[in-house]
Amino acid sequence: MRTPERDEVEAAAAAIVDAFAATDGPRYFAGFSPDATFIFHTEPSRLDDRAAYEALWQGWVDGGWRVVSCTSSERLVQTMPGAAVFTHTVDTTVETGDGPESYRERESIVFAVDGDRLVAVHEHLSPLN
Repeated sequence: MRTPERDEVEAAAAAIVDAFAATDGPRYFAGFSPDATFIFHTEPSRLDDRAAYEALWQGWVDGGWRVVSCTSSERLVQTMPGAAVFTHTVDTTVETGDGPESYRERESIVFAVDGDRLVAVHEHLSPLN
């Protein structure tokens, strides 16, 4: 079982963050496994697969939501055979149908080795007070 390299993990995470910052749903979701799970403090329950999150995302976009900015800092990469955990602080501003909102959060993204690439299998956001 291959252990991913730190640079590979950082690149996979950057691709996800960059796509999110561009409100580019197809590119963003391409970084996640179909069976990925998501836990967001802004949602009442866990999203049990990528399709559930894609539906939620589309509802946000249809309601006028878009990302204005998203900045990653305080990154940490932990690797192990077959997987990696990427954690960081993320500062995000979005535009909603009701106006702008800003968040400062801690995020964890768990990656699994899938052939020659890394795919995200779990994402967790927590508020940073």
